[in-house]
Amino acid sequence: MPRTSKPTNSEALYAFDTARRLEHGMLCGVDEAGRGPLCGPVCCAAVVLNPNDPIEGINDSKKLSEKRRETLFEEITHRALAYKVVFISPQEIDEKNILWATMDGMAQAVAGLEPQPDFALIDGNRCPPGMAIPAQTVVKGDANSAAIAAASILAKVSRDRYMQELDRQYPQYQLAKHKGYPTALHYELIAQYGIQPFYRRSFLKKQGYWHEP
Repeated sequence: MPRTSKPTNSEALYAFDTARRLEHGMLCGVDEAGRGPLCGPVCCAAVVLNPNDPIEGINDSKKLSEKRRETLFEEITHRALAYKVVFISPQEIDEKNILWATMDGMAQAVAGLEPQPDFALIDGNRCPPGMAIPAQTVVKGDANSAAIAAASILAKVSRDRYMQELDRQYPQYQLAKHKGYPTALHYELIAQYGIQPFYRRSFLKKQGYWHEP
């Protein structure tokens, strides 16, 4: 009796998308990176993968090494049918709050795709309002959908590169080490050096690092 090989994780993620593509047509995956940090933008990405050119190794960005994410970033940006990455600034996050700033970034990423897909798969449990196309949420989508996983990689790598560039400009905050997340070291450095325009003031009010003028 011939032995059947177990599908790889990437194949399972592509199979998830194939079922939805048969029902809805061309689809994109949408995800974000950077909702939790004290500084820097939140980064939202939308990706339309080519079903006839599957990219081996696509997975939830959190399950991949930094080196593997970088390699896959190049693969995705060269082989996807379309992709769009959007940065939402700390000022916009302060103005709208992180949830609605993220929702806006996701909607912008989808709207910026060319060609425009027929359907969007959104990571999480909430669809951005005002989407140009129909959409469906997928809880833990980056672990289930190839398109969402690809979007998670683009968002994560794009934001990490942004923070590394910011680290070169402001080395005293060691941003390349913690990427802006609220670690003990980061709080110590904020207390020592104060805050800069790239900080999310709404995130720091409750810690007493910033007050309304």
